[in-house]
Amino acid sequence: MSALSPKSPNWLDWYANPSEPTLRLPPGTVDTHCHVFGPQAEFPFAPERKYTPCDGGKDELFALRDHLGIARNVIVQATCHGADNSAMVDAVRAADGRARGIATVRPDIGAAELLELDAAGVRGVRFNFVRRLVDTSPEDDLRTIARKVAPLGWHIVLYFESADLPELEDFFAELPTPLVVDHMGRPDVTQPVDGPEFTRFLRFVDANDVWVKVSCPERLSVSGPPALNGERHAYTDVVPFARRVVEEFPDRVLWGTDWPHPNLTAHMPDDGLLVDHVAHIAVTDEQRHKLLVANPMGLYWPGEDF
Repeated sequence: MSALSPKSPNWLDWYANPSEPTLRLPPGTVDTHCHVFGPQAEFPFAPERKYTPCDGGKDELFALRDHLGIARNVIVQATCHGADNSAMVDAVRAADGRARGIATVRPDIGAAELLELDAAGVRGVRFNFVRRLVDTSPEDDLRTIARKVAPLGWHIVLYFESADLPELEDFFAELPTPLVVDHMGRPDVTQPVDGPEFTRFLRFVDANDVWVKVSCPERLSVSGPPALNGERHAYTDVVPFARRVVEEFPDRVLWGTDWPHPNLTAHMPDDGLLVDHVAHIAVTDEQRHKLLVANPMGLYWPGEDF
């Protein structure tokens, strides 16, 4: 076996002792955006990766799930594993029906492999347009993938930055599947919530079959987390954006932790605090139940009881 690769310089490891949330999550809560990293000794990272993370495998993910009071997970293929979905699929299978997967696939994938992924619990593919994470996302290749996964009833998860939406939205609108947008399309939270950039994103959501993850305030925030003084209201500059999405699209919003929080440079979030953030963006019991339970169950476990 080859030697294990060291972590990328200045890599921030996930927070090993998350606090107890003060918000009691509704029974059946789904974390629709999390990852697994290796462990590297069992599931090597892709040679073409842009970063080398710490290990963060299924055992740690499931321990966090239980600590936070989450019932189910949707495990999104991490870019450090490229198109080798082995670690993600292993975690989904180990969850014994309590997880679904989002894969990364290449355009030459065959029908048999897609059916195998579907049987394992995969329900979508991710298209990544963030240039610091992937070299290129050729649209012809992505159209090919979309045509192949559409008959399975899968959806496409889109990861892009808000400034790039104008050049991408026509392509997104022609895709033959439902769409799920990661992290609200990464808005610039220093701009007004009713400004042209975020308004354009909301128009795009309204005009298309789009679900939105109101996730990752720690990635979007400029104000950052609170000082270590017991304060449980963090990332306040992100709240108006997430709350507006929840209010305008209550039946098409999703939430996730993003554990183990890849590629953060400023700070590593406390996952207990991320749970408490939900109370500020979904302020009623009905909003929280839709965001955390009804919507993700309808998308990932249709027909199953909450």
